[in-house]
Amino acid sequence: MTLIIFKTLLILIIFLISLGIAAYSTYGERKIAAFLQDRIGPDRAGPFGILQPIADGVKMFLKEEIIPNVSNKWLFILGPCIFMVTALMTSAVIPWGLPLEISGVKYNLQVADINIGILYVLGVVSLGVYGIMIGGWASNNKFALLGAIRASSQMISYELAMGMSVIAILLMNDGSLSLNSMVENQGTGKLYGFINISGMNWNVFYQPVAFLIFLICAFAECNRTPFDLAESESELIGGFHTEYSSMKLGLYLFAEYINMFISAAVISCLFFGGYNFPGISYLQEILPANIVSLISVAVLFGKIIFFIFFFMWIRWTIPRFRYDQLMRLGWQWLMPLSIINMLITGAVLIWIRN
Repeated sequence: MTLIIFKTLLILIIFLISLGIAAYSTYGERKIAAFLQDRIGPDRAGPFGILQPIADGVKMFLKEEIIPNVSNKWLFILGPCIFMVTALMTSAVIPWGLPLEISGVKYNLQVADINIGILYVLGVVSLGVYGIMIGGWASNNKFALLGAIRASSQMISYELAMGMSVIAILLMNDGSLSLNSMVENQGTGKLYGFINISGMNWNVFYQPVAFLIFLICAFAECNRTPFDLAESESELIGGFHTEYSSMKLGLYLFAEYINMFISAAVISCLFFGGYNFPGISYLQEILPANIVSLISVAVLFGKIIFFIFFFMWIRWTIPRFRYDQLMRLGWQWLMPLSIINMLITGAVLIWIRN
């Protein structure tokens, strides 16, 4: 019973944190864009504009809701709901920190430690495209449909290279698909003996090519610049959510930022040790377990915030690709490179183990 209560609270906390980070990512994006473009950015709602996301959220709820007469009403409503739900579901398998000890019982800061964790993430993310396709098609708008078609072909193309890059990590993790297992292995300092620093045995040192491929594919999966062809304002008005208004539009926009938050968390767990940090084993010896657990949570969120900033920095630095360039990069470069990296990883591991 206690475990059920703890898991319920954990789910609620992760849900609220996801929404909070999604809301304030809009504020961060506008402030970073303003800094890079020598502007001030939002500064009216609260000190330094800190209440701007709340004002935007209230505006989304209060604006008039319009459903086009020529649209398929139920699918029009279902599209943003699917996109939002799939975005929130991906956080269930992420290990957010070291276990907490309450009344002598250890509780993992992970909703579900399933042995197909990374496969679950890739599977749920691939379902998100249905929300985009349904929304674009149900709008009965040619620009929305073009945006939905672009999004679906883009996601399908880059999911393949992303999955192939993850296989190299699975090989190094003895075939385990559990995200918790991957994070734990990066904290041991004993993986094949190349780097022997406690908490610093990160996969990015062994798999820089896989990291680069995964990072590029994450940009494409999140529809972020330079891969935001699905909603390129200068070509398709607003892309697949052109006809949406009020909170239905808000669900699409919030889900994109939640996807960026989860992508940053997955990148941190796969390649940058998750909640591990240099000297974590030393702190475990001198500090109470729960203090170290809270520090590990803060470390993971620090890495996540860095990658969210990186996503935003790239948006205002690199121009958008043409669609043919997008497809060529995915199929002619990233796919072959991920296959070659996987084969080389397998060969090296066989040589080391024999």
